Amino acid sequence: MMSVYKHSVSLDAEKCKGCTACLKRCPTEAIRIHDGHAVINSVRCIDCGECIKVCSSKAKKATHDSLSVLNDYKYTVALPAPSFYGQFDNLDNIGYIIKGLHDIGFDDVFEVACAAELVSAYTRKYINREDIKKPVISSACPAITRIISMNYPYLCENIMPILPPIDIAAMLAKEKAMREHPELDEADIGIIFISPCPAKVSYVKNNFAGERNYVSATVSVRDVYFALLDVMKRGEEDPIENTEAGVVGIGWASTGGESTAILNDRYLAADGIENCIRVLDRIDSSDIHNLDFVELNACNGGCVGGAMTVANPYIAQARLKSLRRYLPVSPNRPASDWIPDKYFQEKQVEYNPYSALSSDRKTAMRMMRDIEEITKKLPGLDCGSCGAPTCMAFAEDIVKKETCADECTVILRRILREKGIGKELFYSEIDLPDCRNNNEENGDDGK
Repeated sequence: MMSVYKHSVSLDAEKCKGCTACLKRCPTEAIRIHDGHAVINSVRCIDCGECIKVCSSKAKKATHDSLSVLNDYKYTVALPAPSFYGQFDNLDNIGYIIKGLHDIGFDDVFEVACAAELVSAYTRKYINREDIKKPVISSACPAITRIISMNYPYLCENIMPILPPIDIAAMLAKEKAMREHPELDEADIGIIFISPCPAKVSYVKNNFAGERNYVSATVSVRDVYFALLDVMKRGEEDPIENTEAGVVGIGWASTGGESTAILNDRYLAADGIENCIRVLDRIDSSDIHNLDFVELNACNGGCVGGAMTVANPYIAQARLKSLRRYLPVSPNRPASDWIPDKYFQEKQVEYNPYSALSSDRKTAMRMMRDIEEITKKLPGLDCGSCGAPTCMAFAEDIVKKETCADECTVILRRILREKGIGKELFYSEIDLPDCRNNNEENGDDGK
């Protein structure tokens, strides 16, 4: 039985105008337009945030915790993602941000970039093993992991079987807090992840780290950014000096940062969900060879392009490159002989398809034939006016009895024109001139 997936992308139907922008950009065809507004299919949605980025009506939003969650714990630890540092202009010292996080109410800060460096060190060792399936695909982007689990059954084994930096940072932060404050109970400590994207929020909500999910709450990069603007006074106060992130960890924020850290040229790094799907298709069909590692980021530019960030992703990338000039390569100890077994996934990612037409094979084959026959009769324009992203998706909706064939406005308009039905009624209902009447007056038959 399929478990209920907890999503972080939500829709405000009252704001939605049914413009089809999100319909055309959704990579999994999870959106339909019904009754004048979008509807999100929760089974198909991967929380990539593309619909949030393209919605001009601000009808899509990412749901996450507010900063008031700090009041729920006696002791709180911030986990800033590496992409968080790219939001700030003229930043030459991460210590200013660490100081600001303390000032807005966090008791401690544990940089996710530190955990990223440990994962990079382990990856360097892992990809040299002979008993693994290659190319190894990074597990850092939850949207990519989810789309593989739904669409690519033969690539599930390729996903890196180690927890992403979020979870490792949370574990280390919780252990550090318990060690330094033995007077606190574990429930008193809140580990708050500062997330750049809704996919990572969903990752935490669905407890993909296993039974021991150390992340207590997730807040957005955007909310924390604006909170920090009120308290950060760079140049007036000294920054905190004991920051622990290096060039390797900060590099994870941008496309290619994780790949270059493995010190192996046999890698591929891609960003943007559409580009990532093309790469996965080619790997799945064995068109790409001789790769040891594949890094895929659903957002353009990498995590700096997340839907919950502030800065333009390419500006953020440039800022991070400038910031990295002032950092050591990696101040953390090598992880090749250090990362314990608890940081591995308890089980491999399982194939969980959303596209199954029926649990009965014969029924599914019959439905597929019906979809193909209906698709041949449709115009093939993929215009989206029917409320589905493509003609094939519309045909599938018809077969599933989720819509009716008369929603295809192209066919409906052609029939009305051929039958001469509805023209007078149409012009009687709208306050627009009848172009055909004007053409007749000018001696033009309109053809």
